[in-house]
Amino acid sequence: MRIIALLLLASPAIAQAPFQPVATISEIMVAITLPYSDALLYIERNPPKNDRDWETLQMQALMLAESGNLLMMKGRAKNQGLWMKDAKLLVEAGAAAVKATRAKDIQAVLALNEQIVSSCIACHTQFRPRNRQRRGTID
Repeated sequence: MRIIALLLLASPAIAQAPFQPVATISEIMVAITLPYSDALLYIERNPPKNDRDWETLQMQALMLAESGNLLMMKGRAKNQGLWMKDAKLLVEAGAAAVKATRAKDIQAVLALNEQIVSSCIACHTQFRPRNRQRRGTID
């Protein structure tokens, strides 16, 4: 009982602990967003064949969604307007992909291609107009 009380007392302090960004925006894009979006966008190249493949794809969809959250962290967010809106689009696309992969619905994953690509294009058009077609690094 004391442990539960201590946890309840400590939880507000833990919740307010500042996050420390470690990776740059470019590193997040190259290490997380790009490979996991590719896994979903190009699902027809290597379609899931069994439960384990679907589970792997689901984890990739989760990471794609979470990469949007990482982009909204203080120290990375470029502003509270369009940057946050575009990052939320990435979270929403990833979350929809999680739902589709949990249902093991390849057609639903394919139907998300436009939503995933649109979330990337919206951000790149605004924040990286000279390189919106380039894949690789993001400042």
